[in-house]
Amino acid sequence: MTPPFLTPLSAQDLRAAGVPPEWRYGIRDRVRFSELDALNHVNHTAYLRWFESLRLPYCRAYGISDYDEASPDLVLKSVGATYHAPMFINEDYIVTARTTRFRRTSFRMEYAVFAPECRIEGFALVVLLQRNGEGRFPLTDTMKQTLIERDGAVAEA
Repeated sequence: MTPPFLTPLSAQDLRAAGVPPEWRYGIRDRVRFSELDALNHVNHTAYLRWFESLRLPYCRAYGISDYDEASPDLVLKSVGATYHAPMFINEDYIVTARTTRFRRTSFRMEYAVFAPECRIEGFALVVLLQRNGEGRFPLTDTMKQTLIERDGAVAEA
């Protein structure tokens, strides 16, 4: 059975699609015409949107944010990407995310897009802020434990 689009995939679905086991959270989608550039391949900005679209449900699933008044503001301090191969219209892909390390009020997410081989890797340094603007929002012990257990994230000093 083909896994559904735009729904978090099970570990079994990720492995069946050839996604390496260190990637435990991913969503399947398909390249749209609107994501192409003048060279008829996926524009670099589309990948960043894919990462953003995955980060939102990832943070909800990991208990980092419910995007309500009690949740922290999630701010990107820095982002980056390394392109390995182009992608084209109607290609199915799986965009994946994981957290590799965290500090008191921030964490580093990594991303990869598989179709079926890795086409791009990316990262984002995410900082948690108080919604009222009065400083940073510390990761809770529960958040930290989830990042460690699900992704193998490492605490940094």
